[in-house]
This record gives sequence, C-alpha cells and structure tokens, in this order.
Amino acid sequence: MGISNADIALYTSILLIPWTIKPLWSPFVEMISTRRKWTLYSQIALAVCFTAVAFAIPTTLFLPFTLCAFMIGAFVSSTHDIALDGFYILGLPQDKQSFFSGIRNTFYRIATVFSSGILVMLANKLSGSLGNNRLAWSATFITTAIIMALLFIYHNKMLPHPANDICRKTEGVSGVFNNFGDIIKSYFHKPGIGATILFLLLFRFPEAQLGKIGKLFLMDSSEAGGLALSLGDIGFINGVVGIIGLIIGGIAGGICISRKGLKYWLWPMVIAISLPDIVYVYLSTALPQDISIISCCIFIEQLGYGFGFTAYTLYMIYFAQGKYPTAHFAISTAFMSLGMMLPGMISGKIQEYLGYEKFFIWIMLCTIITFAVSALIKIDNYFGKK
Repeated sequence: MGISNADIALYTSILLIPWTIKPLWSPFVEMISTRRKWTLYSQIALAVCFTAVAFAIPTTLFLPFTLCAFMIGAFVSSTHDIALDGFYILGLPQDKQSFFSGIRNTFYRIATVFSSGILVMLANKLSGSLGNNRLAWSATFITTAIIMALLFIYHNKMLPHPANDICRKTEGVSGVFNNFGDIIKSYFHKPGIGATILFLLLFRFPEAQLGKIGKLFLMDSSEAGGLALSLGDIGFINGVVGIIGLIIGGIAGGICISRKGLKYWLWPMVIAISLPDIVYVYLSTALPQDISIISCCIFIEQLGYGFGFTAYTLYMIYFAQGKYPTAHFAISTAFMSLGMMLPGMISGKIQEYLGYEKFFIWIMLCTIITFAVSALIKIDNYFGKK
C-alpha cells in the first residue's frame, strides 16, 4: 500500500497497546461471567472487526479507518487472551498444562504465520484474478471474518465446561476496585518479582525487532538490500515451511518439559530461540535467490523459536500460580506485550539507519540480553514434570 518500513513497524507496534494495558480490565473478566463465555463472545466480535476492515480498505481514507478497526479488534483480542489463558489454567492439571503448552504455542504461531503466509498468498492470488489490490485485500479480510465466525460456532459446541470456571462475586463497585487492588498487590508481592519483570520484558528483545523487519526484508527490493521475493513466495515460506518448523519445535518443547521439567530445559530453549537468528545475517550477506535455501533458513529459525518459546509461556504459567491465576497471567502477558511493543516501534528506524545486514548483526548482539535475563529467574525443580 506504499507505506514505509518505519511507519509499518511503528503502527503495528502501537496496535500492541491493548495487550500492554489489559491488566486494567482483566479483573472484570475474573468477576463477570465465565472464561468460556468471554472466549466465545470475543471470537464473534473479532469477526465483526475483520468485516469492518474489509469495508474500509477500498476507501480513500483506508489507513485511519483500518487502524481504527484493528485497534478495536486488538482490545477484543486481548480480552480473548485474558479469558483463554484463564480457561487453559482452570481446565487442565499442571502436567497437562506443560505437555500442551508446546502444542498451544504452536497453534498460536501457526495463527501468526497463517496471517502473514496463507492469507498473503490468498491476497496475491485474488489480486491477479481481480486486477485490483484493494479489492483483493478486502476479500481476504471477508474470508478471515468468515473463518472467525466458523470458529465461534465450532468452539461453542466443543469447548469443555470446567467446574471451576466461575465468576468471582463482589459487592458493588467498591468490591470490584478492592478486588482489583488485591490482584495487583498480590502480583507485585510475589517472590522474585523484579527478576520476573526483567525476564518478561527482555527475553524476546531480539524477536520483537526481528519479527517486524524479517518479513519486510524478504519482500524489499534488491536495491534496498532485501531479497525481493514475490507475495506468493513469501506466503509459501511463512505459511508452509515456517508452520512445519513451528509445529515440530513447539510440540517437541512441550513433550521435553513434561518429561524433565522446565528448569532442566530452560537453557537449551534459550539457545534454541536465540542462535538460529543468525540465518538472517547469512541471508542479508549472501542474498541467495534459491527459494530452497531461503526456506531452509526460515525453517531453522522457526524451529528454534517454536522450541524455545515454550519455556517463556511455561514460566508465565508457573509465576501465575496462586489466588488469581487468570489475572496474574494477564499481567505477565502485558509485560510480554510491552517487551514486544517498545523495541518493535523503533525497529524500523534502526533498520533504515543500519541497513539490513548490520541490523541482523545487531539482532545477534541483542541475544546476549536474552541469556542475561534467563539467568535471573528461579524455577522449582519439579515444575512441568508429568
């Protein structure tokens, strides 16, 4: 649509604000209705938001209109996160939480790869068929809205009804705010809170930047230092090759932790999520044109990410244990989102200043921070073991 890398990184990072401030309304999810209902109603609301995006794209003011629709959708989606995280913790015993965390992370990453892979391939195909880029993207978002509506119907029928999925009753407005204060106070009084906040904010410091720029590098022109791949090629690499790597890595991560525990696998997972980023240094230096070589590099990076990210989400579950697991997990994911938003906002400027090759070297230097914050946290020897 003719928008610069710096603006793309800035606007898409701003859309993370709802996840960053979601602890402000996470207590209300605890106190109003059930996690199951919040999960379902958020899905149908997202279908409406995607429909609004579809109708906004063909207009002359597409940028502010779509950003507005996306921001509303972001608030709905972050509410869905709050409810679903609590639903996951309430619906599964600890050993199954560990086992399925890898699978859960895999499907989360599949969703992000689906949006930047399969949907991009669809938009590319429709653009060729319709001869109009805006109509192609509009049709793509209508398709996305239909998918969300179908997921709502499916989950309404298939999601279980955990006996402990109940709303916490409070006495009036004062009770709500007192409960909110207790949630916040109990979170920040947990042992090791300082190390945990640093871990949540900085563990994905390299990924927060790489996630914004990596796809733009694949797409950008050779004159700008990019690989100049077509939308179809990018969709295949992210939507097929990337998904396979994520599935293998994510499921393997969950299985490993369920057998030996989170503490045992922490450092192998830190290495797995950090060192494979070096493939981008190679790609930006060699600028290969062979799709199989590029695909292999992305596969390695996504495999490591899928395996390593399991440790991050399991630690958030570990730290959320206690009186308010849903709200405390939401606070942790807010710090996670802040850790993605702030580096992401400036990543476009850094890349434009350094160029792609030096930017990816900078990413490798940033992985030192991931190792440093991982050394700070304390984990029970048996957490996560089946």
